[in-house]
Amino acid sequence: MTKPTVLATCRLLPNEMKDLEERFNTIVLWRQADPEETIQAYKEEIQAIATNHVFPLRRELMEALPNLEIISTNSVGTNHIDLEAAKVRDIKVTNTPDVLSECTADTALCLMLSVMRRICEGDLYVRVGKWFHGDMPLGRRPRGKLCGIVGLGRIGKEIARRCEAFGMEIAYHGRTKQDVAYRYYPDLTRMAGDCDVMILSCPGGPETVNLVDSHILEALGPEGFLINVSRGTVVDEPALIAALQGGVIAGAGLDVFLNEPDVPQEFISMDNVVLLPHIGSATFETRTEMGQLVIDNIAAHFEGKPLLTEVKI
Repeated sequence: MTKPTVLATCRLLPNEMKDLEERFNTIVLWRQADPEETIQAYKEEIQAIATNHVFPLRRELMEALPNLEIISTNSVGTNHIDLEAAKVRDIKVTNTPDVLSECTADTALCLMLSVMRRICEGDLYVRVGKWFHGDMPLGRRPRGKLCGIVGLGRIGKEIARRCEAFGMEIAYHGRTKQDVAYRYYPDLTRMAGDCDVMILSCPGGPETVNLVDSHILEALGPEGFLINVSRGTVVDEPALIAALQGGVIAGAGLDVFLNEPDVPQEFISMDNVVLLPHIGSATFETRTEMGQLVIDNIAAHFEGKPLLTEVKI
């Protein structure tokens, strides 16, 4: 039986990459000297794509692959995929929900504690010898603070559980009120005005572009902290830079940016910002599970079995 042909645009961990290449006729795009020429050469054969949030899958590419049947993305978010184009072609789309929720929530808490307790500043304070000249400035404790979560999905709920363990009160904003004990705010500006920390864990995409703008940041206020583990598009980046420079908000912890990996120099030069290179799910355990789920979804499709984590378009 001929193996299905899979175009791999993202790197999986070595064991999962080996599994993918053994189970399918795999075209590893990043190993090709001319990726566009490679796609053209195999366009009639490609039946599946294993990808992630870095690689944009637009209508033009789908139209260039007449036999494409499934896109399996190594991410929860799907804003890098033209879902309408996939729907028109009846191309199945799968993602990797649940398996990365805990690690992404851990990252959100790491960022929150780091910026509130000035952990990165403290590390440098010791390394460059400033401690000899006196104590560094005080930070803020999480206990008793109100944490407003934007997007109380799988990741948002894990964030809430962790924040509760630190003695924080929880509020949330989303499209609909949920059956949870946390305070619901249908108006994001009002929540920003009430909370001490605002954590973004909502999906990316057109509906949330610049959701957090200058007005929301002004409402968050000079003692408020912003944490973003969602997508860089959710925040008006120039407005955030201005807010941090002008003391409009106290600080920020950012795992995502608008034009990754191009991080604005203004962020890099500020000591009230903690920066991470989009590592929300970056543990061996989670990335292994994510990669395996990418493979298992592709395998299920070609074996005629139900998809494990199909994105409903």
